[in-house]
Amino acid sequence: MRYASKKKIFYLVCFTAVLILLLQPAIKTRRSYEIIEKQNIISSLHEETAENYTSTAIVDCDYHDIIYDDTTVPATIIDGDLNEGYRIKEGGEYAPPECKALFSTAIIVPYRDRAEQLRSFLVYMHSFLRRQHVHYRIYVVEQLDSQPFNRAKLINIGAIAAMNAGYPCLILHDVDLLPLKPANIYACTKYPRHMLGSYNKFRYILPYLNLLGGATSIMAKQFKTINGMSNKYFGVSGEDFDFFARIESLMLKICQFEPQISEYHKITNGHQGSWYTKNRKIFFTRKGMAEDGLNSLKYTEVATVLHPLFTHIMVDL
Repeated sequence: MRYASKKKIFYLVCFTAVLILLLQPAIKTRRSYEIIEKQNIISSLHEETAENYTSTAIVDCDYHDIIYDDTTVPATIIDGDLNEGYRIKEGGEYAPPECKALFSTAIIVPYRDRAEQLRSFLVYMHSFLRRQHVHYRIYVVEQLDSQPFNRAKLINIGAIAAMNAGYPCLILHDVDLLPLKPANIYACTKYPRHMLGSYNKFRYILPYLNLLGGATSIMAKQFKTINGMSNKYFGVSGEDFDFFARIESLMLKICQFEPQISEYHKITNGHQGSWYTKNRKIFFTRKGMAEDGLNSLKYTEVATVLHPLFTHIMVDL
């Protein structure tokens, strides 16, 4: 009898585990991205500019040479100073003067206590992005309060600011990652794109395909449709799995450029440690997605300052 009871418990545990996996397929499954080959990159891009974008240029920008540029931008740029002739507008906005950009992008960077990384990021990214003939603006959203860090909520705040400014494309970007290939164009594809393929320093290939972290592009209208990201991830990682699950719940494809185009350099943060204080948790449910996100976002805006290289949004969560 005792053996039969243990056997029933064993089968019950197995059944429960299988049921959980079936109910959360987006979180457990290792899926493959749709890989966009180099010759298809231009046709895969969503062509749209911001409402406030104007240009006196006569011709449209051409992106063929950019896509077929196989050089690697040296990460050592971070050790220098930004060229004063780059024509970056107040708030970290840039548009190519010689041609009309076909794409407008808001780059949203969640941030706290990483001054050296932020400086390196800004110097490098402006040097990198101006080569791509994209109209862009960099938003840095800083959490000032003493609560545990909430990356996803900061991204939601930056996304709302960018969408209010009329940007049709959002790139959600960590401050410690630098793209190395000019062909990794900072514009949105028709489907959400995981821009990060590997870290060149450690030759680290992402171990999970069912997460969207590091650097991700998504159209503003798609971000609205999935209600942004969850606001629940204070001091705990897992928002990248949750974000993936939101996108998959609407049956949207997720794409990626070829691995050799999607290389990044990771900036070390010295001895500052991680922003996360707890183990990974996943809060995603389809019902919760409708109630937790852009439509439930609450925070206090302390100040917004237009610096020469970025728009600085300071908040308490």
